Amino acid sequence: MEPVARKTNFLIFTLFLQIIVFVTVILDIPIARQVIGFVYFTFVPGLIITKLLRLNELDRLETVLFSVGFGVVFLIFSGFFISEALFLLGFSRPLSLIPLMIILSSFVIFGAVLVHLRRVDINLFGEGTLFRSFHAVPFACLPILAVVGVMCVNIYQNNLILLFVIILISVLFSIAVIRKELSPSSVYPFAVIMIALCLLYHSSLISNNLVSFNSDVPAEYFVFKITQNAAHWSSTPSIIQDVGYGRLNAMLSITILPTIYSTLLNLDPTWVFKVLFPTIFSLVPLCLYRLWEPNIGKKGAFIAAFLFMANMTFFTEMVGLNRQMVAELFFVLLLLVIFSKKLKTLGRTTCFIVFNAGLVVSHYGLAEIFLLFILVFVIYSILMRRPNRSLTVSMAVLFFTIMFSWYLYTSNASVFSSFVSYGNYVYGQLNQFLTPGSRGQEVLTGLGLTTPPTIWNSFGRAFAYLTEILVVLGFIGLITKRTGAHFEKEQYVLSTTVVILLVLLVLVPGLANTLGITRFYHVLLFFLAALCVLGAEFLTSLVFKQQHLQKIVASIFLLGVLVPYFLFQSGLVYEVTGSQSYSLPLSMHRMSQSFLRSQLGCFDESEVLGASWLSKSIDTQSSKLYSDASSAYDVLIDYGMIRFAEIISNVTVFSENSIVYLNRANLVEKTGMPTSVLPILDFTDKVYSNGGCEIYNNP
Repeated sequence: MEPVARKTNFLIFTLFLQIIVFVTVILDIPIARQVIGFVYFTFVPGLIITKLLRLNELDRLETVLFSVGFGVVFLIFSGFFISEALFLLGFSRPLSLIPLMIILSSFVIFGAVLVHLRRVDINLFGEGTLFRSFHAVPFACLPILAVVGVMCVNIYQNNLILLFVIILISVLFSIAVIRKELSPSSVYPFAVIMIALCLLYHSSLISNNLVSFNSDVPAEYFVFKITQNAAHWSSTPSIIQDVGYGRLNAMLSITILPTIYSTLLNLDPTWVFKVLFPTIFSLVPLCLYRLWEPNIGKKGAFIAAFLFMANMTFFTEMVGLNRQMVAELFFVLLLLVIFSKKLKTLGRTTCFIVFNAGLVVSHYGLAEIFLLFILVFVIYSILMRRPNRSLTVSMAVLFFTIMFSWYLYTSNASVFSSFVSYGNYVYGQLNQFLTPGSRGQEVLTGLGLTTPPTIWNSFGRAFAYLTEILVVLGFIGLITKRTGAHFEKEQYVLSTTVVILLVLLVLVPGLANTLGITRFYHVLLFFLAALCVLGAEFLTSLVFKQQHLQKIVASIFLLGVLVPYFLFQSGLVYEVTGSQSYSLPLSMHRMSQSFLRSQLGCFDESEVLGASWLSKSIDTQSSKLYSDASSAYDVLIDYGMIRFAEIISNVTVFSENSIVYLNRANLVEKTGMPTSVLPILDFTDKVYSNGGCEIYNNP
């Protein structure tokens, strides 16, 4: 009778939760509508799909991860079919609240009834569930402290709480690695997601406006707003004349998905990107922990996950890459599907197809990287005559077909055109093979070929180089079988592929610039982080013979490397020493206006208000707009919905019917544009001013 009770309870629970969602939506209850609605629509549909597919082989953690993955895919593609089908039937705004609520809620209720009728067991939160230990309490405090700390920075420009949080993360991580009795291994998954949320929130919640961190969020927000304003996604919008915007429009992860969230939850579009997407992204290191655990153990997986999160790209640049945040969840779920020994053939194939489709419509770059990996798998299987049940030739062909079909037939093949242009770019750079600068400044810095600006930067780079050395040693230990890792042959092949790709990024001119070496390295850490842990084991095995002693020394050595590495990557050391820092949460109070805008894409409220006023009050289509580069590539796109602005230079001549937009850096520090331009503006009309932004009109 117990399974029957469980399935009945699940049906009752789903119906009860659905009623709560309806009430919060109808009454528009703040916070409750956003929190309950997000959890409900992101998790419950995916859990239903997981159970209907009878993926009973998954443990509780895997069930949660797969359910969220299925839930996000469900929202993306249900939104796509709702948009297309209802639009063809004459509904001009198919992605509005009423159609979405009716159709999505109907699916959830229908799915819950099917689970009930098919007597599928639901026991997700029963005895033995995760995270019930009191040892998890300190980790649970981390995201709360991060939010409070960000509020103090935003309101009072006081970073003391955030500095304390960074130190607390280091202390808790060290305790979790060294003292099992103080932090048992059962707490590791909870610790990973709490640290991830803390680091992501401490960056994403800075400022009430979008912060790009020099990434693509302005353009992502632009295509999102086009879909949201129309309440309909079009595969051929007017923006496809610009290849860059065209390929972004083909990514449903930043068009349909945020539109659904914003509409259902009545959440401001800015906060969809600043809160919901980082929350989804926080599951990526948890997935990686689960992926590595069978190979390097719970402690090793925890340490590797910490390295992945400690790299500053995770909580800075990635916060401005919403499509990649979603895509990485599908990417790592695909890896879990491929390497899982528990999934049956039908379940594995279904999961592969679903997450494959999610990856393809979320990020073209990651889809291309994943295609490379599975091609290597297939070629290895053919050459070695070792058929791989986890990844067959037909599955690889299916991925290729889905990928290029979508990229060819949406947005006038903008994504496919980008692939061709990137290939031509790299080919054109090959004649610069002997020129180190062709690899880019960040590659040279990673190789130690640039001069550190301060002694503290030298120390920071030293710890970064130590992690790279450990990766190399880990790879050597892996291929020589001098570590305790349990890798399948296919995992050896994949690790080798990743190392070769990293070498090519350094050797081939221009290759790293196609995605950016920091983003490439962040993705490759999906595999390299585990090698770093193996590198410490390999190094200690050369010195100590006793296995127990090897593990203790390796753990201590990794702490000695990773904790300082994290303190430098987070910006804490640079803030405490007063050195130049790129940490917006910790150091924005001492950054110049021009640095905030040009290097981090951080604009204040006055400039956002000016951009919004400009889009509403002046016909920018029939006028020529001028601004500095930081405004043109960021705030005017985000909040002015203006794609093209002329960059002011020494040779700029203002034509008739032109508009000039000035930000705080232009006005206060006289930076961002030639000073010779400012006196010319005295002869034009000032049509807007709010103290931090001015707009001039030259009729």
